[in-house]
Amino acid sequence: MARSSSQSRFRLANQILDVVREGRFERGHHLREQQLGDLLQVSRTPVRAALTLLAERGVVEARRNQGFFLKATPDELHRIAIDVPSTADQDLYGEIVQDRLAGRLPASFTQAEIARRYDVDRTLLQRTLSRLVDDGLLERNAGRGWTFLPALDSGLALRASYEFRRIIEPQGLLLPDFRPDPAALDRIRLQHIYLEAHPRIASVDPKQLFETDASFHEAIAGFSGNAFVLQAVQQQNRLRRLLEFSGYANRRRVRDWCREHLAILDAVAEGDNAKAAEIMGTHLGNAYSAAPPITARARENGAG
Repeated sequence: MARSSSQSRFRLANQILDVVREGRFERGHHLREQQLGDLLQVSRTPVRAALTLLAERGVVEARRNQGFFLKATPDELHRIAIDVPSTADQDLYGEIVQDRLAGRLPASFTQAEIARRYDVDRTLLQRTLSRLVDDGLLERNAGRGWTFLPALDSGLALRASYEFRRIIEPQGLLLPDFRPDPAALDRIRLQHIYLEAHPRIASVDPKQLFETDASFHEAIAGFSGNAFVLQAVQQQNRLRRLLEFSGYANRRRVRDWCREHLAILDAVAEGDNAKAAEIMGTHLGNAYSAAPPITARARENGAG
């Protein structure tokens, strides 16, 4: 319970940071507990705990009998990250994903087999397996046991995926019904600026990196106005989820794709869809070139 409460405090601190960034608050801004609580739909007590955490990190200043005031400048805010402590569930989740990619786990297994392998209690294992199902990595068999869903787990499949995406995604930007959502563009931009300027990008949860990456491509596909383009991109994201969760080992490449995504967003905001399509094609080509071979990735993860 205490660990869960601690995690909630860290998550709420990050939500407050998002509010501050999106509101473009200046240094010295009074962060009122009740207003933040109403906005984030929580009581004042957890807001106060999250603000205290931000005060400990030097982001805000706690003034006796006055409340909390923003201490960081706008430029500093984009380089600040409050990393949420991992849980036993997350540790087990990551270990299962790594073992599957390394070939240490078969495509299908029973709960008894995996319980023996990881020597964890039934409740923890059930929560972790349920999360893998929710994330689209695993499915429960009709009889007994579990099976990993199809993924980009071969070099040939990875190349075919990127070839397909280079056909679909740039063309989606050129469709006559392409209509971007300005609010969504701003929200996506803030997510990417945060990652691109992150002082310790290696510490960021791979799931967060994947979700930022995948949601960008799905948002651009959604703006196309063509449901089949969006469905195709969503399917590709499902297939690459297992592979991407394992890595982002090349964190310099993460900063590169953030910049490439931002360049696409800039072109879309300017109404230059042809330029955005050109950058998208180059971006996907760069992404494929930077992807390590599947066999090499497996060896890095400990495959024999």
